[in-house]
Amino acid sequence: MSDDLQALQRRLAAFAAARRWQPYHTPKNLAAALSVEASELLEIFQWLTPEEAAGVMDDAGTAHRVKDEVADVLAYLLQFCEVLGIDPLTALAAKIDRNELRFPVPGEGG
Repeated sequence: MSDDLQALQRRLAAFAAARRWQPYHTPKNLAAALSVEASELLEIFQWLTPEEAAGVMDDAGTAHRVKDEVADVLAYLLQFCEVLGIDPLTALAAKIDRNELRFPVPGEGG
């Protein structure tokens, strides 16, 4: 895993430990929190047209909300991975490998 991601995981763990939140950071609770935060990200786009959604970062207030929700999603995902001992970058690389086999480029063996 990259040093940057490990440093962020350590900061998140220290933040939770200082507040004595570890008992609440179970896989189930973190998965639920991740889902809630992903839903809050989706809510920003809920009624936008495709054109409005493509320009969402053009408005400073909306861009700030999007960045905050992305940060929340990533924070809970990193905490979830920490609790279960998952290296998210290794998991992603393995998934991409499987998808490349599952969905070959047209004309290249598929």
